[in-house]
Amino acid sequence: RVDFEEALLVEAPAEEVLALDFGLDKLEALDPQGHELVMLRYFTGFSLEEVAQAWGVSTRTVERKWRFVKAWLAEAMEA
Repeated sequence: RVDFEEALLVEAPAEEVLALDFGLDKLEALDPQGHELVMLRYFTGFSLEEVAQAWGVSTRTVERKWRFVKAWLAEAMEA
């Protein structure tokens, strides 16, 4: 994890930021739960266990979803 203030000091290339934004928009349209998972993990800082508890599912279920969403988002960003 990166502290918020530290993250502000890191400058990501504009292309990467735009690709991430586009990927997240597309993910939200195709898989709202996957989008919510990314938001909870990256922007709220929830652990997989906390997400599982909030959703009322097993941690293993969230782990599988997390692996899928990360791979999907990485591919979407490359496209």
